[in-house]
Amino acid sequence: MTDQDAPAVTANGVPDAGGVPTPRRARSTQVDTYDFRRPLTLVREHARHLEMAFERFARQFGNQLTARLRVVSHLAFEQVALQTYDEYVNLLPSPTAMVLCTVEHSRQTAVVQLPVGATMVWIDYLFGGDGRGDEREGRELTEIELTLVRDLLQHSLADLEYAFAGLTRLGVTVQGVQYNPQFVQATGASETVLVASFTLRVGEREDAVTFMLPADTMLAALHAADGAIAHSAEDRQAAAAAHADLELAVQGVPVRVGVQFAPVTVHPRDVLSLQVGDVLPLSHPSSTPLDVVVDGVVLARAAIGSHGPRLACRVVTVEEIPA
Repeated sequence: MTDQDAPAVTANGVPDAGGVPTPRRARSTQVDTYDFRRPLTLVREHARHLEMAFERFARQFGNQLTARLRVVSHLAFEQVALQTYDEYVNLLPSPTAMVLCTVEHSRQTAVVQLPVGATMVWIDYLFGGDGRGDEREGRELTEIELTLVRDLLQHSLADLEYAFAGLTRLGVTVQGVQYNPQFVQATGASETVLVASFTLRVGEREDAVTFMLPADTMLAALHAADGAIAHSAEDRQAAAAAHADLELAVQGVPVRVGVQFAPVTVHPRDVLSLQVGDVLPLSHPSSTPLDVVVDGVVLARAAIGSHGPRLACRVVTVEEIPA
């Protein structure tokens, strides 16, 4: 076989059937920031417990609607995820029915979100209609309609206690309905929330429904339940080894350490008028140690000094003070 008959190879030595070198895929250099203090990823075991609880709730919810509306209804669980509240509301259509509920034991706010047209179909069935509803744009519930929807949802959401009995006591009370997600401040914009997605089928109509819960209470209950769930000796050993590997890996992550004076407050006009040679007086006393800061958190206090030809600082106190 001559050189001309030899098969072409790619840059990594793999033969290329077409004879044309295949370029090596460039490795992505994008880094996503992950805040360990506010995780947005569910532990697989926790996700499974939540999925089973929401599936139980979905079955009971569908049974309740079927009995009350006298039409076959089915609520299918799709997925559960952690998001910030701002991300959650930005993905919702507008207008939509956001049913605000109070979580009984924590007094936090939960949200059941569904299309306004779906509630109109419920009302039509409750009055003996054929489920035509009312799809007029901008239509809102009247006081009578709101009372009927609140009563129907309150009975259906009562099954949350049964569905989550193995995890925590979860009962909610329906309060009211809002229609513009951007104006509903159920919790802080950056707060982590638990969002369960469902597909609701009532008769021939199918709608997307979401159920939002504040994440801190539920995650605390899941972590507390970890100790009560039996694990084999192999599972415990694997978990301990994973924890040790994670701790060792975190210790090797490079971080930027800064030493800073106490900040000083000035007016914008003073900043805009700064010129070369101007003196900006600091409020930091000369006898007070400087702050040792890592990622905006003060971890220690240090006195300024030198180490050979370089500036240095000597740590005098160690204390963590969030910025």
